[in-house]
Amino acid sequence: MQRQEPRRTRSRAAKRWAKLPVHLLIALLLVVVLYPLLWLVLGSFKTQQEFLNDPVWSLPGSFNFDNYVEAWTTGNLAVFVANSLMATLPSLALIIVFGVAAGFALEVMVWKGRNGVLLIFLTGIMVPGQMILLPLFSAYFNTGLTGTLWPLIITYTATGLPLTVFMMATYFRAVPREVFEASTLDGASIIRSFISIGFPMVRNAVFTVALVQFFFIWNDLLIALTFANNSDLSTIQVGLLNFTGQFGTVQYGPLFAAICLNVFGTLAIYLFLNQRIMKGLAAGSVKG
Repeated sequence: MQRQEPRRTRSRAAKRWAKLPVHLLIALLLVVVLYPLLWLVLGSFKTQQEFLNDPVWSLPGSFNFDNYVEAWTTGNLAVFVANSLMATLPSLALIIVFGVAAGFALEVMVWKGRNGVLLIFLTGIMVPGQMILLPLFSAYFNTGLTGTLWPLIITYTATGLPLTVFMMATYFRAVPREVFEASTLDGASIIRSFISIGFPMVRNAVFTVALVQFFFIWNDLLIALTFANNSDLSTIQVGLLNFTGQFGTVQYGPLFAAICLNVFGTLAIYLFLNQRIMKGLAAGSVKG
């Protein structure tokens, strides 16, 4: 017993030393992730003079919310957020409705040519967004849609549908076919099977796809910068790009405050829906 005890002690010490590189790597990753957020939060409380005269690593002189108030009012952040919501929510609703219905039709329903249609949707994923901006701008200009948010809504819906259809078809593939066959035998129509059976069974997957598309649309800069050329229609990303104060100078304090509101707002949404996202990601991985 006396000999076995030192061996157990040495074995535990060896295991701890073996785990040390992993712990150091985790600590390094935490520093890499958390330091920019901390620097962003501290910067949101600094004044313009502190940004220009003090070192980068210095702390703010006082912790007040003047920069946040100025960003929300003088910086028109409220307008930018409202424009982003008016462009994001309708686009997201159209993507989910059409994407889930198309995924159901392509995977559950049996009809001639469905594999070719799915291939067309997959082709849409491979088309770079930069290639379609100029033709779309000309089309929107000729139809008189410029100067509104409709170009953003239409473009976001069109670019988000291919990936959504592909993902939803994958999730519907994991649903047992016997469930839909039983509903058909009970007299349910195809629309009733989709609404009452298919959609509830992939509910967590829909949350996952919706959140992925939400972040894509909300964080988009290229499409919004191309079509929302009016300052009154600028989304939050375009507004942050052109966030200037009096006489066209960049006000770093309000800018950092606006970025904080944007970053931590989306982070809060992700953390709130984290469990549903994990369930949705695993929903299509197992057949049966």
